[in-house]
Amino acid sequence: MTSSLPLDPASAVSSFDLEGSFIRLEPLTLAHLDGLCEVGMYAELWRWTTTSALSRDAMRSYVETALAWRAAGTAIPFATVERNSGRVIGSTRFANIDATNRRLEIGWTWVAPPWQRSAANTEAKLLMLTHAFETLQCLRVEFKTDALNERSRNALRRIGATEEGTLRKHIITESGRVRDSVYFSILDSEWPEVKLRLAQRLQGA
Repeated sequence: MTSSLPLDPASAVSSFDLEGSFIRLEPLTLAHLDGLCEVGMYAELWRWTTTSALSRDAMRSYVETALAWRAAGTAIPFATVERNSGRVIGSTRFANIDATNRRLEIGWTWVAPPWQRSAANTEAKLLMLTHAFETLQCLRVEFKTDALNERSRNALRRIGATEEGTLRKHIITESGRVRDSVYFSILDSEWPEVKLRLAQRLQGA
């Protein structure tokens, strides 16, 4: 895909909804805190993350950190909402926004267990990648995951992301464990094929 406009820092951090058939990504606010607490306090959700949110105070801190990143212009956090019920089922975000080099990261993504085998995560990726490549005109979208998280690594491979390498001793997690991080990416030239793959998976969901 040939880009005609650079990633605009101002537009990149503005508030907007991304809406699909199954889910809606709403700009994250503290109004989502109760909903996130209802579905997000499962230890399994935070097994491979650098921080955890297993109490209301921890979840509030998680949201406030996301909002601080948005205020700094480096992230766009969302609450993931099931369209049919209006219920909050998780969260995700654009982060590490680099307008100069027209790239960003999709991450900090979790979906509560009852919705993990639904269309929610596939549609969220489709909505976010479409916005990144077709509206923000990104050249590159990045993902990173714990080297031990085979489920996440396999999921990224399935959507067509390319595994680029491992940063050893990359992050010290909340528990004190020193984590290796594996980086993946999708380029603008690869997006049409990835988009088709995601759309086909969504049709079969």
